[in-house]
Amino acid sequence: MKLVSVAEMQAIERQADAAGHTYAQMMEYAGSGLAAVVVEECAYLKSGGILGLVGSGNNGGDTLVALAYLAGLGWRASAYLVRSRAADDPLVNRLEQAGGKVYHHTEDLTYSQFAGLIKENAIIMDGVLGTGTQLPLKPDLAETFAYAKAAIQGKQPQPYLIAVDCPSGVDCDTGEAAPQCLPAHLTVTMAAVKQGLLKLPAYELTGKIRLVGIGLPDDGKSLPAWQAIQCFVADRDWVRQVLPPRPLSAHKGTFGTALIIAGSVPYTGAVLLAGEAAYRIGAGLVTLAVPEPLHTTLAGHLIEATWLPLPDEDGYISGEAVEVIAHNLDRPTAVLLGPGLGVQEATSRFMTRLISGPVPAVIGFLNNPGGSRLQLPPMVVDADGLKLLANLVGWPGLIPTETILTPHPGEMSVLTGLSTQEIQADRRNIAEHFSRDWGHIVVLKGAFSLIAAPDGRTAVIPVATPALARAGTGDVLAGLIVGLRAQGVPAFESAVAGAWIHANAGLQAIAQMGNTASVLAGDVLDAAVKVISTLF
Repeated sequence: MKLVSVAEMQAIERQADAAGHTYAQMMEYAGSGLAAVVVEECAYLKSGGILGLVGSGNNGGDTLVALAYLAGLGWRASAYLVRSRAADDPLVNRLEQAGGKVYHHTEDLTYSQFAGLIKENAIIMDGVLGTGTQLPLKPDLAETFAYAKAAIQGKQPQPYLIAVDCPSGVDCDTGEAAPQCLPAHLTVTMAAVKQGLLKLPAYELTGKIRLVGIGLPDDGKSLPAWQAIQCFVADRDWVRQVLPPRPLSAHKGTFGTALIIAGSVPYTGAVLLAGEAAYRIGAGLVTLAVPEPLHTTLAGHLIEATWLPLPDEDGYISGEAVEVIAHNLDRPTAVLLGPGLGVQEATSRFMTRLISGPVPAVIGFLNNPGGSRLQLPPMVVDADGLKLLANLVGWPGLIPTETILTPHPGEMSVLTGLSTQEIQADRRNIAEHFSRDWGHIVVLKGAFSLIAAPDGRTAVIPVATPALARAGTGDVLAGLIVGLRAQGVPAFESAVAGAWIHANAGLQAIAQMGNTASVLAGDVLDAAVKVISTLF
């Protein structure tokens, strides 16, 4: 599902119209698709009737087309014209000819008829305002929506509310919303998801999001404005397609080896969460490289892992550990660096030597000829690894091409020098800019996590939940990503798929625990298994 700004969507529609696919045809596709979604989602409410709140623009037209289709299928369909339409509007006439009824606000200025219609119908379809909404609402519309909101909330049971393209009163670029905006159970958006729907507070008003087409010619292939859109909303089907096959003839080598360099005495759990996540996503072998004191403590907690004890200083990985890593880089197909590592002087020396070198020559080891800088496998850098990386001059050119960086806003601040406020105010543009500038994959975590690639592709994860605002959940995410990368999944695809699984595991964990406050990182890891099982 492509993600677009209002201007981008308008350009797409203009180009389609110029190519001969008229606005009227687009409306027909949108309205028929909307009706199909209503039938699919709300068939159990058919006998209760459906009322469309209709504006004067294209959203009102989409709504009238859908209501006419539903009336033709035997639904009790009505339209309430919040804003006047042309006296000879063919869409209004079409609905009436199909057996639907049409009511006019201009004939109901006290809203008495409106109140009765809300009581009589089980489904309310909000098709008043569209993507061009400018806030604040005009006083007459604000009054109408305030009345509608009170009437809907006063009905028991409350009607099922469907927003057409977007809830009326939402700014589809910024995500701002008028206080009178009607919270939807379902938003049926047209052609592409509007970027404001995946921002707060709008996201809290959209409910479930479904997408319907508008019949773009050649599925948009002939439209430059459509082809130019490289930002998309990740979904189950996309993730399913990028997961690696698991043939019956496979052996553990088929699925790669993930080397996880992580942990310190204060942060013992990080390596276990990341290691198990890498295994659960399908890696054939997971090797955990940890400070030596952690080995004895942790080894019995993940018996499937192999272990690489490293020299330490007071429980933190020391600079001398690089030689041990260098001796063991012949097998890993991907490396995760950073969870629970700490930012001590010892770990800083380790990072400098691992990334910048030089490392003494390892006899018989081709990745370190003559004591030069190590040639590292594909990498994921997370948590403290990001903070340590930021201290190295020219670090983007020292790590493997398309390394996956997984910062939360605070870590992104360390990497970029920008404040967290600046980052949060312009998350997408900042992730995209620095991904291009650095030449690496950026996973900017948080509500609606963003994954940006240097080639311009950007994915948005359509989940925002406080269940993931808990220590250790980032370690689970990093483990999922490195597990996919170890299996040979390309960097961008690994990052998007891992982030999607992780976010939906958060939602699954809420369902299991019954609330967001009680969810722990281990619960997210357990739930990830259930999410993964739906993908195979």
